[in-house]
Amino acid sequence: MIMKQRSKYLLLLITLLFIGVPKLAAQAGGMIDPVKFSQQITDDGKKTVTVSITARVIDGWHLYDQNLPAGGPVSLEFHTDKLKGAKVLGGFKANKAPHRYTDDIFGTEVREFAGTVTFSQQLEITDPKAFVYEGQVKGQACQDNCVLVDYDFNFSSKQLSKAMLAVAASEPVETTDEGTTAGGEADSTETALGASDSLSVGASSASFSEANYWAPVVEQLKAYGDRNQKQSTAGLLYIFIYGFLGGLIALITPCVWPMIPMTVSFFLKRTKSRKAAIRDAMIYGLSIIVIYVALGLIITAIFGASALNNLATNAVFNIIFFLILVLFAVSFFGAFELVLPAKWTNKMDSKADSTTGLLSIFFMAFTLVLVSFSCTGPIIGTLLVQAGTSGEIVAPAIGMIGFALALALPFSLFAIFPNMLQSMPKSGGWLNSVKVVLGFLELALSLKFLSVADLAYGWGILDRETFLALWIIIFALLGFYLLGKIRLPHDTPLEKISVSRLFMAIISLAFSVYMIPGLWGAPLKAITAFAPPLYTQDFNLYDGEVHAKFDDFDAGMRYAQETGKPVLLDFSGFGCVNCREMENSVWIDPTVKGLLEDEYILITLMVDDKTALPNVIEVEENGSVKKLRTIGDKWSYLQRSKFAANAQPYYIAIDPAGNPLSASYAHDTDISKYIDFLKGGLKEYEVRKKELAK
Repeated sequence: MIMKQRSKYLLLLITLLFIGVPKLAAQAGGMIDPVKFSQQITDDGKKTVTVSITARVIDGWHLYDQNLPAGGPVSLEFHTDKLKGAKVLGGFKANKAPHRYTDDIFGTEVREFAGTVTFSQQLEITDPKAFVYEGQVKGQACQDNCVLVDYDFNFSSKQLSKAMLAVAASEPVETTDEGTTAGGEADSTETALGASDSLSVGASSASFSEANYWAPVVEQLKAYGDRNQKQSTAGLLYIFIYGFLGGLIALITPCVWPMIPMTVSFFLKRTKSRKAAIRDAMIYGLSIIVIYVALGLIITAIFGASALNNLATNAVFNIIFFLILVLFAVSFFGAFELVLPAKWTNKMDSKADSTTGLLSIFFMAFTLVLVSFSCTGPIIGTLLVQAGTSGEIVAPAIGMIGFALALALPFSLFAIFPNMLQSMPKSGGWLNSVKVVLGFLELALSLKFLSVADLAYGWGILDRETFLALWIIIFALLGFYLLGKIRLPHDTPLEKISVSRLFMAIISLAFSVYMIPGLWGAPLKAITAFAPPLYTQDFNLYDGEVHAKFDDFDAGMRYAQETGKPVLLDFSGFGCVNCREMENSVWIDPTVKGLLEDEYILITLMVDDKTALPNVIEVEENGSVKKLRTIGDKWSYLQRSKFAANAQPYYIAIDPAGNPLSASYAHDTDISKYIDFLKGGLKEYEVRKKELAK
């Protein structure tokens, strides 16, 4: 009996691990082009033209809107280089409303676009034949990493209609606004186009006298097997695993577990041929998979992957999902039974009885889906939300395949090996314990959704310390429940505690103790994906942040040459969420902090720094001339030209001559990997120093 109890509660361990699955992320590097731009111009044949810039954002990515609050992501901006023969009639306006939400890390409302969005602006033509309008669109697109995007637009009289050109200019005015934005406001990033410098990698000039370390090192990176030269993702695999774990949890709920022996026994008794019975049971399991996968595809078809991602960050949706999870938790605690209308299941059951063959088996599977809804509903809901945040169009279906596979597996296995039914634990009080444990976990998980809504509306009722206090209490109560110190309705008296149940209680109580230092500001890296951001905490004693010694590449490289130390380049951004995550969860590690501060010259380059360069710099890139107007432009160009990468965060260890010491490192919060990356660069640098000394 003890062995059976042990097998039952070992499955409960999966339940505790379920909410600890980290946010799915895809590590990406190399050159990424998530937004395609195009332009169009139309006119009324008289005096007014409309210029349009269309941005097509690839699925799973989003483009930030214009005029975002300070301290948030990089806003979309329209800059004017030249405007002749016309004057603007207002700024660029989007053809649809952006998605609004409060970002947990930035703590401010942000607006973003997914899919296709068109920005239009009206101009009044004053001299049709002299009309020229040149400028640039700059912004930031993000998924699991962020990329700065830009597009140079160019409109001229050649694109005007014949009717417009035939109209005599009412007031021939030649206006050149080379220092204004497309909205008519002063643009501090361009002051003297005519005095712009010319920059080429390796060139010697007043600004880049030591520009040898600007030389491209792409081939050296490839020699190191740099995986960031091409994009890769394991997101769908994690979605499948997440779904499979959810299916295993669903198996041991009171709604599903008792149906396994009953259903398999029915199939084995349905026909005298064991072979036919096994075939029917396997078709039954396959029908379960088909039903759940169809559900995932239908949801994706209705909402789309991007819409699911938007829902996951929508304040109203999070409030609704919070209330639903609390409702399920109260039901699991035994306050009431939450089931679908009986007529639905009765109708499906009657269909299964009245039909024959494969259709009958399908209706039986559908009956299982409906009957088990009260237990599987919250698991499926959180699975779909998690799948939606991945941005992959097939993610919900992949998640459902994993979930349904785990759910259907025992039906097929027990049909093939019916003797296994003899040793299967019988239904009893232990199933109610499973339900109560799920109730505690659902209650804890619901607070994450309430936290998103709280940040969106600025209520301030669920700051980090409040959230942690509630989680500490919830998991402490769960531990006491597993020890038999708390009893709820429908619980059977606990005569003795099994070893597996004891270990489950230890894990839950230890988790509560682990979170206590967080009340004083400890980072608690294990739950950073769930807890509100650290800035919401009023009382914070923690001080373990890492700050770069230099924010200028040339100055940092000169210092590295003087001191003889290797350099760690950190391509980051003020609007890069994953950069903050790396800094808050990896850099604060004492070993990492020591390596960054003592062994390396840390240079952080913000690719979205809008500080104007003294002079606009012209560079040749991909066969065309680009203008570098800001410090951020300069560092972004450095990343593209030297390392053939444009995503942030991006870390690369180099020697004082600018040569890489190892492959690059992107967004990956595995501290041991990051330490290996840093130590690998130091080891290679020592080898090179010894070779030079010979």
